[in-house]
Amino acid sequence: MSATASSHRDLNVSRETREKLELLERELRRWQAIKNLVGPATLDHIWDRHIVDSLQLLELAPEARTWIDLGSGAGFPGLVLAIAGQERGLKVHLVESNSRKCAFLRQIVRLTGASATVHEARLETVIPGFVGKADVVSARALASLTQLLEWTEPMLKTGTIGLFPKGREVESELTEARKKWTFKADILPSRTDSEARILRITSIESHS
Repeated sequence: MSATASSHRDLNVSRETREKLELLERELRRWQAIKNLVGPATLDHIWDRHIVDSLQLLELAPEARTWIDLGSGAGFPGLVLAIAGQERGLKVHLVESNSRKCAFLRQIVRLTGASATVHEARLETVIPGFVGKADVVSARALASLTQLLEWTEPMLKTGTIGLFPKGREVESELTEARKKWTFKADILPSRTDSEARILRITSIESHS
């Protein structure tokens, strides 16, 4: 059984959503040969490393309707969430400064009809427009927690939830970030990596 087929057994999504995610996988493989959108070593594990890993965030904010994903890259997690969350009315804003990755994102949005808007810009210029307007902000493999909080503090202070997948250094990142802020952090397990965690950040206050 292929990795894709095996992973499909674990997906709690509709047939239509599954077909759209399969389309995303095919297009990613096609574009990867030219554009190098993701790490080549992850291509053989697209479903576990990218798609299923992204999908798990959707369950952590079931009431969210407006979601902003920073540094969306090839669409993980934001594009996957836009495809899977469309049936429940989720709108995702994908923020990416790399033009070739934005071209890929727009292509998948067009092909799947995903409820997503691509913002080709630096995240610092986009975030101010979402203060008080986004239910969730996410970022995957983008920056340290300290830097993420620096960027997203204005949103988090107005009730936006931060969902940040992290690796084995999560505890040291939390320790470093708490030197500057007081915040509530739920440390949640990852379904795809026993050493990874997902941080759910709320109620932030700066020490200064």
